[in-house]
Amino acid sequence: MPVSTAGSGGSTIRMVPLAEVLYLQAADKYVRVVTPGGEHLLRTPLKDLLPRLSADEFWQIHRSTLVRADAIDTVRRDEAGKLHLTLRGCPDQLAVSRLYAHLFKAL
Repeated sequence: MPVSTAGSGGSTIRMVPLAEVLYLQAADKYVRVVTPGGEHLLRTPLKDLLPRLSADEFWQIHRSTLVRADAIDTVRRDEAGKLHLTLRGCPDQLAVSRLYAHLFKAL
């Protein structure tokens, strides 16, 4: 997956193997590609990436967020009943929208 290194103004293009991607998140006109080694930007809209990614490998947990399913470390329900998850190798907590909460019913 070709991405621009964040903060570089798009002058550097790096190939990031899909196996390294922890999650993808839409941010304005870009998609943030988060790996254990850092964050990169992709100029392809998330809606264009969805059909190119395996639904078994990448789960959509929010309209703007896809996560690598096998990188999920913990899923937590807060006091309001909303789900949040963390991924191995990443300190970020990601919200799971109600539309995609069914993915975690069996867990």
